[in-house]
Amino acid sequence: MLVSLKWLQEYVDIEDISPEELAEKITRAGIEVDSVIDRSQGMTNIVVGHVLSKEKHPDADKLSICKVDVGTDVRQIICGAPNVEAGQKVIVALPGAKLPGGIKIKKAKMRGQESNGMICSLQELGIEGRVVPKAFADGIYVLPDDAVPGSDALELIGLRDTVLELDLTPNRSDALSMLGVAYEVGAILSRDVNFPEIKYETSKEKAEDYIKVRVDATKENPLYAAKVIKNVKVAESPLWLQHYLMAAGIRPHNNVVDITNFVLLEYGQPLHAFDYDSLGTGEIVVRLAKEGEKIVTLDDQERTLKSHHLVITNGNEPVAVAGVMGGANSEVTEDTTTVVLEAAYFEGLSVRTTSKDLGLHSDSSVRFEKGVDPNRVLEAQERAAQLLCELAGGEVLEGTVLVDELDKTPARIVISPDEINAKLGMKIPLDDMISILQRLKFDVEAKRGLLVIDVPTRRQDIKIEEDIIEEIARLYGYDEIPLTLPEGKMHIGGLTPYQQKRRIVRNFLEGAGLYQAITYSLTSEEWSQKFALKKEETTKLLMPMSEERSTLRQSLIPHLLEAASYNLARQADSVALYEIGSVFLGKTEEGLPFEEEHVAFVITGKWVDDAWLGDKRNADFFTAKGIVEGLLEKLGLTERITYEKGTMEGLHPGQTANILLDGERVGIIGGLHPSERKEWDLKETYVVELNLHALLRAEAKGVEYDPVPRFPLVTRDVAVEVDRTVPAGELEAIIRNSGTKLLKAVKVFDVYEGENIEAGKKSVAFTLTYFDPERTLTDEEVANAHDKVLNALKAAGAAIR
Repeated sequence: MLVSLKWLQEYVDIEDISPEELAEKITRAGIEVDSVIDRSQGMTNIVVGHVLSKEKHPDADKLSICKVDVGTDVRQIICGAPNVEAGQKVIVALPGAKLPGGIKIKKAKMRGQESNGMICSLQELGIEGRVVPKAFADGIYVLPDDAVPGSDALELIGLRDTVLELDLTPNRSDALSMLGVAYEVGAILSRDVNFPEIKYETSKEKAEDYIKVRVDATKENPLYAAKVIKNVKVAESPLWLQHYLMAAGIRPHNNVVDITNFVLLEYGQPLHAFDYDSLGTGEIVVRLAKEGEKIVTLDDQERTLKSHHLVITNGNEPVAVAGVMGGANSEVTEDTTTVVLEAAYFEGLSVRTTSKDLGLHSDSSVRFEKGVDPNRVLEAQERAAQLLCELAGGEVLEGTVLVDELDKTPARIVISPDEINAKLGMKIPLDDMISILQRLKFDVEAKRGLLVIDVPTRRQDIKIEEDIIEEIARLYGYDEIPLTLPEGKMHIGGLTPYQQKRRIVRNFLEGAGLYQAITYSLTSEEWSQKFALKKEETTKLLMPMSEERSTLRQSLIPHLLEAASYNLARQADSVALYEIGSVFLGKTEEGLPFEEEHVAFVITGKWVDDAWLGDKRNADFFTAKGIVEGLLEKLGLTERITYEKGTMEGLHPGQTANILLDGERVGIIGGLHPSERKEWDLKETYVVELNLHALLRAEAKGVEYDPVPRFPLVTRDVAVEVDRTVPAGELEAIIRNSGTKLLKAVKVFDVYEGENIEAGKKSVAFTLTYFDPERTLTDEEVANAHDKVLNALKAAGAAIR
């Protein structure tokens, strides 16, 4: 919102305060002032000139030699504007003048002819071209005939003014009008607000004899009022009106249109003027559009309407898109003599939807969307009717043709002064609270220790008690709120057991050499169940931003592979990434997907690369398994975990294992299948995914301390020949189950296939450790315990080597 201080002065006295100080006070009260704009921009020596004569330049087709009376003398000025003519009053920059952009005017010769100044266009005075009247958009600006040569041109055209640019929040629609800003400034400065005096004479003819109004969509349009003004003379607006509009960023058109725009800025109430003769029916019908119905709007664009768009019609065809823009078929032109002046209250949601659908935003639609004052609709119409009488010679017919089902009751809020002070942490006296509310022009009464407040309908942002508290606080002064420390019991923060374990997981994986990755929870439908530990019903977005981000994931692995592929394609020779995040499985009773936290990692390339020692080793299945075993040991779950051969689409069938917690699968570990590696453009790659939720919720074995052995350990090696399909873990389980309490550890140290081993067989060698913490074992005790292990292996079909 652009606020001309010269215009604002008409409503509230601000002469004794500088623009910068006023801007500071407005900002401190809650409406941010983005900038303070001096419209004169430091210009000097700009006067009114009277063009006495115009002759063609002898050596330039597009230049004219003008004799211009500048008040003190007559000067020759060379002008290139196509619209300069003798007899015009114009704006002249004299030699020595400074113009925007650092331009300085000097005496000069143009094609051999002396020029003592410059006849100016509005653009050369720093006014944006988009707000310059179309008649002067490509040439100099022509002043009214009563302009006095030699007088200050900047004062005449309203550039001796300052404009405040307000950055309004969506709730402050009341400040989208000059009167709304005047209310705000009046409250801040504790000064009265002067309202326009509306007074005019009406004709004996009645408006209802000329126009009928029917509203078929009262929900979208609960109030519609039409006035008829005859004998209108369409012409240029007075200079003061044009320059108030330009200061607010609106281009002047003609007096009728400019009056509706002026009142829109003054009251915040959009109005529209129809050419009565162009309506052709003497009837206005407000209804919802027919699907596919068309209208050409004032911007000369054809718009195709939908059935939920509200339109103003002449009973047959649309003549305006309600609250957004008028139609070209009822536009006020130079030939217009009778005007139908519309004032209405359109539902904000309806206008916003229509505006968005049509891609058409206007000053009118912005105000209806945010909400206009229901009690000012008819007053704004009366103000416009008065100006049409004064500035366009109009004759207002008696009465207003009205459909009114609008609730205009102000909101009532009852609040305790003690509650206000309690929530602000202040001690504002009751009289000060009442004074602030009265300065805001709220009706307030103190009753039985309570404030009973009737909020004017112009302040539609005030609905609840907290809104009143905010109003009192901002006008009393946020700077007055004392600084205090929080009161109450203080509690030392901490992590839950689950959070502590999750942190252990992250620290261990990073300590093992993996880097954390964070990937999208949304993936493609194709990837959503790829590598999933369990497949449930997927969850799809109703309005996805792309097909690649349309479905919630059920595995972390696909995006980690994508990240690995991305890094390898950018000269990284090795990648080790992990992620902790949610997967989304099926639906809960509430219809939402069930979130389950998982951890996954991917490793590819070199795992050991020590150039100094010449030690290089690529990551393999056992690297991944070693990380998993270390993590599970850190979580105290080693004794409850087992591994079994597994299969999963996309993983190598000979390099895949399920990870079981108490017999239930909680994870997968495996090498990427060669065909899958080719698809991702990866080298030998290994992946792991674990159900972190299940692991961290499981009861873990506490840390136990074993004293340093005082007695010697006894080790025995045993090698067995078995079918190559028998897992080493199965043999280890047989050994552990058959060993006595003296057997403390079992470790695989060799697996061999080849010479001296039968085809289809393999040799697996174990080291068994026997120990008793209380005494030294005898050879006989060790032999007896070891024989039990050997017998168990033989019974299972293993041949002792």
